[in-house]
Amino acid sequence: MLDGDEVIGFVGLGRMGQAIAARLLEANRELIVWNRSAQACDTLVEGGAEMADTLGELVERADLVLLCLGDAAAVEDVVFGEDGVAAFGSDDQMLVDLSSIDPAQTCRFARELGQLCGMAWVDAPVAGDVQAAEEGRLLVLAGGQEDDIERVRPLLECVARRVTRMGDTGAGQVAKLCHQMLAGAAALALAETIAFAERSGIDAERLPEALADGYADSLTLQVFGPRMAVRQFEPVIARLGTLAQDIDTGVTAARAAGAAVPFTALAAQLLRQHALRTPPDEDLATLV
Repeated sequence: MLDGDEVIGFVGLGRMGQAIAARLLEANRELIVWNRSAQACDTLVEGGAEMADTLGELVERADLVLLCLGDAAAVEDVVFGEDGVAAFGSDDQMLVDLSSIDPAQTCRFARELGQLCGMAWVDAPVAGDVQAAEEGRLLVLAGGQEDDIERVRPLLECVARRVTRMGDTGAGQVAKLCHQMLAGAAALALAETIAFAERSGIDAERLPEALADGYADSLTLQVFGPRMAVRQFEPVIARLGTLAQDIDTGVTAARAAGAAVPFTALAAQLLRQHALRTPPDEDLATLV
């Protein structure tokens, strides 16, 4: 188990990565950061983090490497690219991938990293938005060896209200896809419901209040229902592009597992249609 004195290397400082890294600094963790766009490190350095000049330097100095990247291609490049994690890692280190990527790719990456340098891999995708990260309320869905997950649990609990081991390597990614499949279907159904309510002449803004505590109630209804009803799309809580990417990954993973997912496939199709007229950085509420 980590005792709090370890050096944590953090790679990938998008909106979610920034929020998670800042939360770790608030927990007095020693943090080294690296990002392809160096200016993304500035705010964290002001907050007490140290910026590595190269990815290799970060890996050499870190006891634990955390990744928070946009897709599997980025993870593969950071881990196996020239001067990447695999080139500098060792068997007394661990990689924790907070990114949301395909389970099969996760298993392959973990196997190859172990063969190349002996480094253990934990997939720990997070569920929740940036505000949840800032407040330490994320859900962490972890896959990997039980001892490895228990070792990093105290660190992950700095940013999460719950850390759940779902099984061996790749299981965390499967669980995250389950989350996104449910969330995507709920968001699309909510958009239809709000539009139907409006066209039928009732006050759609009152639906979340009226349906609270019933079987139809959900966090999706309570958060996005009012935003859809009044067309409030700022600030962005959940990116359309992120959900669409994860839903597509879910369909692919389900096909590989031999699972039928007709609702998820329809959700993927509808999200792609929406993307033809709405930029991927827009909020999920724009589905209305």
